[in-house]
Amino acid sequence: MNNPIRIGTRDSQLATWQAQTVSNKLQEAGHSTEIIFVKSEGDLDLTTPLPEMGGKGVFTKALDDALLANKIDLAVHSYKDLPTENPLPLKIAAVLEREDPRDSLVSPKGTDFLDDDSIEAVIATSSNRRKAQWLHRYPNHTITNIRGNVNTRLRKVEENEWQGAIFAAAGLKRINLDHHISEYLDWMVPAPAQGAMAVMIREDDAEAYSVVSELNHTETALCTSIERELLNEMEAGCSAPVGAFAWIDGNDLILHAVALKTDGTLQYDIELKIPSDQAEGLGRKAARELLEQGADKLVQEMKE
Repeated sequence: MNNPIRIGTRDSQLATWQAQTVSNKLQEAGHSTEIIFVKSEGDLDLTTPLPEMGGKGVFTKALDDALLANKIDLAVHSYKDLPTENPLPLKIAAVLEREDPRDSLVSPKGTDFLDDDSIEAVIATSSNRRKAQWLHRYPNHTITNIRGNVNTRLRKVEENEWQGAIFAAAGLKRINLDHHISEYLDWMVPAPAQGAMAVMIREDDAEAYSVVSELNHTETALCTSIERELLNEMEAGCSAPVGAFAWIDGNDLILHAVALKTDGTLQYDIELKIPSDQAEGLGRKAARELLEQGADKLVQEMKE
């Protein structure tokens, strides 16, 4: 590409880090780049709980619009923020290698409360998936809403009387804030594609595709596609309490997924293993099995 490649991103520290990472990789490949900042609805409204704002699209629509208006050549996203269905003439050209996919607990006053059933702790998260899994494990705790970028949420958890807040480990690690992590939540099933970055381009931009597709990490792309396939098959958007994580073990791909009632009182889970070269469709298969177990009632509950 003759002109600098225009990389669109939100202006939070984490989003900027992600865009800069893509920029650096493109520059290493011999391309010139420039970063263009775009404000999203999710950045401007920091009070409405995410599920009430319509879930995934609140962080991506402004970047989609900028792409379609040819103001940018590509957009860098946290892959988990992208809707599983995209009716627009846009496509993902690359999925970068995944960072730590786990959720983590930031608890400035320590985690002793986790071992004391008598403490009715307050934990902050705006994610229904995290809320449901936390309440399933700690039914006597209360969940409170928290919004804002990583730095804002870290400040809020310091200032409030909560016992802790839940963060994606990847976001904290990427901007060198993982020293705030009190505990990794290995038991919590992450959001589909958590920890991965996706690069979106216009569908008809063959030149951008030839450049950006070089950044694709095959294993991450396969695993995240299976996780998102499950989410799509369950008709579960960003606000639904569904977790899915796929990983490669030798020649096999393993998928672990959960679906929960928002209050944590019901949980359905499944784990499937298949040779990784036969993994296509595994997400849909796992979703159908979860729905047959009874998770269809949970998805319906979210729609009502």
